[in-house]
Amino acid sequence: QVQLVESGGGLVLSGGSLKISCSFTGLTLSRTSFSWFRQAPGKAREFVIGFGKDNTNTYYSPDAKGRFTISGNSAKNTVDLQMTRLYPGDTAVYFCAASQGHWGSRNDEDYEYWGQGTQVTVSL
Repeated sequence: QVQLVESGGGLVLSGGSLKISCSFTGLTLSRTSFSWFRQAPGKAREFVIGFGKDNTNTYYSPDAKGRFTISGNSAKNTVDLQMTRLYPGDTAVYFCAASQGHWGSRNDEDYEYWGQGTQVTVSL
């Protein structure tokens, strides 16, 4: 059974850093495309960052480029999102998403599996 569970969200000051994690079961890291999306209040869910084919490439949203990194650990079955230089515009619920057919897709409709989300709040 496939399950994705995010953790590590919380409150952070502007300019700070935060790492959130996605623990998964029922999937194999090397054969699955993992991405992070986020949804701010009143806004549509948007792509943040994701792995490309075989997890050798990384795809970024313009806002994430240079500030966020994604990493996977096949031994622990986790995918982490390290966020730096956070600002209030990063405040959102962050979702881990997995697809077995669409590497690095920015379209949330391409992802079959989703976590429940974790709240990240950045204050001034």
